[in-house]
Amino acid sequence: MSLSVKDLRIAFGGEAVVDGVSFEVPDGARIGLIGESGSGKSLTALALMGLAPEGAEVTGSVEWDGRELVNMPDRERARLRGAGTAMVFQEPQTALNPIRTVGRQISEAARIHRGLSRAHARRLAVDLAGRVRLPEPEAIVRRHPHQLSGGQRQRVAIAAALAAEPRMIIADEPTTALDVTIQAEILDLLLGLVDDDGTSLLFITHDLAVLAQVASHGIVLERGRVVEHGTVERLLTAPSHEVTQQLLRDAKATLWRPGARGDEGSTP
Repeated sequence: MSLSVKDLRIAFGGEAVVDGVSFEVPDGARIGLIGESGSGKSLTALALMGLAPEGAEVTGSVEWDGRELVNMPDRERARLRGAGTAMVFQEPQTALNPIRTVGRQISEAARIHRGLSRAHARRLAVDLAGRVRLPEPEAIVRRHPHQLSGGQRQRVAIAAALAAEPRMIIADEPTTALDVTIQAEILDLLLGLVDDDGTSLLFITHDLAVLAQVASHGIVLERGRVVEHGTVERLLTAPSHEVTQQLLRDAKATLWRPGARGDEGSTP
């Protein structure tokens, strides 16, 4: 079991905004966290990475391979971040450092967690740029984020997440800021990469149609609480909670096939 979350609570000034969230992400599984804006899904993802906002009170249990992460010292937690789990954020324009080259940002995690030399890291950056289908990898790693398109920046963010060879990737609405055509390309790329590497995926989204393409199981959040969970096929065909029913009505006109994904993964 890679990740086990039990009764996670995140509060600010004593007021809980995430309350009692529990789920599991087994090795190689694709699990989705879905909910409307303000449901607590992105805050949950940040807490899992040890990146909860200043002032957040995080309690409950977050275990990674049996090791408790809640209240783990920051330095020890940082050693797991990137190598054990890596995160792809919603907006790469803000996630990437504007004054560093693309290649340096791709290779940074590998240098920290894998101890690669500068030359080896540079070669890895080129290799990963090619793997995420960036054009002219040798040239593009010398550029800066502002010189790339939105879709290219998101490919850079995915390459950077892969650099330390993580066992799990958390993707926080990684296609929301992109147009529909680029969204499909990024989803296809991300799924191909996690399949090739056997990496677990925790995918955060507000779009049930997108969830249908990337996950086998889903956890539905409303106001920081789990209101429904199950296979994505069931959530699409027989949602029981009104929030899930509304998400289904709001789903974008994206092609999905219930049951097309495997049955890996589990929910509480």
